[in-house]
Amino acid sequence: MKFNRILLSATLIVVALVVQVTVLARLQLPGAVPDLVLLTVVALALVHGPVTGSLVGFSAGLLADLAPPADHAAGRYALVLCVVGYLVGLVRPENGRFTSAFGPMAAVVAAAVGSTLLYAGVGALVGDTAARHVGLGSLLFTAVVYDLLLAPFTVPLVMALARRAENDPVADATGAGGADVSSGWLSSGTGLRIGTQRGGLRVKAARTRATRAGRIKGVKRL
Repeated sequence: MKFNRILLSATLIVVALVVQVTVLARLQLPGAVPDLVLLTVVALALVHGPVTGSLVGFSAGLLADLAPPADHAAGRYALVLCVVGYLVGLVRPENGRFTSAFGPMAAVVAAAVGSTLLYAGVGALVGDTAARHVGLGSLLFTAVVYDLLLAPFTVPLVMALARRAENDPVADATGAGGADVSSGWLSSGTGLRIGTQRGGLRVKAARTRATRAGRIKGVKRL
């Protein structure tokens, strides 16, 4: 993983965890808690793919396992987010771009359902029966609703930041390969536009300079 990718992912995960623990977990909403950490992992996996998604998911889950007021065995949520990050990363398009909001939102729903079921399943193996007392059906429904309501305000933003970090000229010059996603913004109904305005302006300016230079030298450019 590139250094800027690691730094951005770590920053986003820490911010998401702090907001979730200090704000979302204290809202006392019925059923599940809005999972901002899960949404951040999903967004990063959709941009970077399954390998980075699993690594980010494991790291984020481990931090969530250790952050107070954690009441479960360490490593349980790390396993869940590692699997979710890998599976979500598999649906990343070849060119790294989504033409509509359906793909990311479908990934959010699948991640919310899968993480809840996997967390409850791992809990059953270690003797945690909390999901039975709350009701698994209620947890699934509220987890999907809360994450879907929160996703339009977080997933496009995280994906846009991840793409911008990947397209950093300094990162591209120092990296071994180059960005593994194409530039562009996710259009999800939140006002974010698809396109590469900065890259387009640079290409246009370069062509203008080349045309002027050709005219000065008397060379006709098509």
